[in-house]
Order: sequence, then C-alpha cells, then structure tokens
Amino acid sequence: MDEPLRVGLVGAGPWARTVHAPGLADHPSTRLSAVFMRREEAARELAQPYDAEVCTSLDDLLGQVDAVAFAVPPSTQAELAVEAAKAGKHVILEKPIAADVAGAERLADAVAGAGVASLVMLTLRYATATRDWLAGLAAAGGWSGGGVRWLSGGLLGGAYAASPWRQADGGTLADVGPHAFDLLDAALGTIERVRSAHRGPNDLWHVVFEHAGGALSSATMSLRLPMRPTVVEFAVYGEHGYRTLGRKEGGAAQSYTAMLDDFAAMVDTGTTSHPCDVHRGLHIQRLLENALSLAR
Repeated sequence: MDEPLRVGLVGAGPWARTVHAPGLADHPSTRLSAVFMRREEAARELAQPYDAEVCTSLDDLLGQVDAVAFAVPPSTQAELAVEAAKAGKHVILEKPIAADVAGAERLADAVAGAGVASLVMLTLRYATATRDWLAGLAAAGGWSGGGVRWLSGGLLGGAYAASPWRQADGGTLADVGPHAFDLLDAALGTIERVRSAHRGPNDLWHVVFEHAGGALSSATMSLRLPMRPTVVEFAVYGEHGYRTLGRKEGGAAQSYTAMLDDFAAMVDTGTTSHPCDVHRGLHIQRLLENALSLAR
C-alpha cells in the first residue's frame, strides 16, 4: 500500500488499550488516526500516546478514516458497525459480532451491501501454530471427532471481570464460545447442528455438535472456575490418530498483527471474502443462539 490505512478505534477499554491501539499504531500498513468513545476522557487518555484525534461522535470519526476497529460490547458494535459499513468504511470486528442473530444479520447485510472488507478478531485463528495445525488436519483428512476444554477463572477476577456485557449478558458462551466453536468448525468441517447444550453451575457449558461429513465434537467451557493456569486444549481424532492444539499465553498481540496483515491485503486488493469475515461471525452467532436456546 502506498499510504497506511487511517483506522479509527471505537472503544477505550482494557482490550482496546492493550491490543487494538498498539497493534494499529505499530503495524506498517495502518495508522491509529482517531478514537471515539462516549466517555470522552477515556478516549482522550487512549489517544494521547499515539497522537490520535479524539472524536466526539461516530460521524466525526467516520469523516477522518478509511477503516474502523471496534472494541465495544456486542450490542453496541452491531449498531455502530452498520453505520460504518454504510459509510463505506472497512471494519475490524470483535466476537461475537452482535448480541443476537438479528443484529448479526443486519451487520452482515450492511457489509455485503457496501462491498467493504471485514475481519473478526478470532484470536486463535490468526496464530501461526493454529494455521499450521489446521493445514495439517486438512492435508491428512479422515477425522471423525474432536473437542475443546476451555476452563478459566477469567470472570472471577482480572482485567475483564468487571466487563458488564460479560458478567450480565454474555458470560462464558459469548466470550469464549466463539473461539471454541469457530476452531472446531475449521478443524472438522462446517457445524450443521447443535445436538445438545447444557449450562450448569459456575457457568459450565457442555455443548455437542454435528459437522458436515458426520464428525461429532463437543465443547466444555467455563470462565468461573478457579483454574490457574487456564486450561485450553483442542483435540481431534480419526484415521491418523489424535492431534491436539493448546493456546500460547500472551499471543494476542501477534495474532492481531497477523490479522492486520490480512486486513491490509484485503483492502489493497479489493477482496471482501476471508475465512474470518463478517459472514463467519454470523455463522458463529447462529451457533451461539442455538446453544443458548437448547440450554434454557
């Protein structure tokens, strides 16, 4: 690209401060040029080290940028990202992309209608180890099942424990469910059906999936168990044995850089399709809603 993409950041919470802002500022193909949050003082505090403009409205931000990155609750993101897409701005989205399927559908339609690039920050999918693991699974084939265990105390304390949408609205299913469901889907084929879902004490979820081709998988997840360190393990099994993938702590920054590599290339080439684009986000949103409905 001849000039870095001017990217506006909507949100100024812990994830925006530790991942989005430094990632956008450090990448050679992007520039953090503007920040908007309804609490202007928080936006100013985030923007100041990067010499970014502080905007008092979304319209103000949209007038200054080529793309928008969102680090806000799902319901807010679904509303504001539609406006950004309709204004012709490329979008970087957090997971889940909306609070419900209807919001996700409106967002996907807006992105498709505007012909802009979109990527969802599914952190694990951009990691080199994950990409290598998935490539190896695809080359071997013959996988009949798999599962994920994601057990953590992340909502008992720490930087994200005070997040209202995680505590009141989303919990484990909305926070880590997208990562778990997405990677099982990528490893074993498209998830066609949520066969069962149960939510127990400590927000402990057990979800069973049926994949295209007949593979079965399961996800066991909680963010309210006193686990140190966090347990994250994906596994598949079949004709070629048993293969696992863990999660490297502190890998979010590297994954964000890899995502920006893809995002800049999409914008530069006019590409709007990607394995982790807004339509992927919509697919995951439908799986989350199916699991939630079965667990009620």
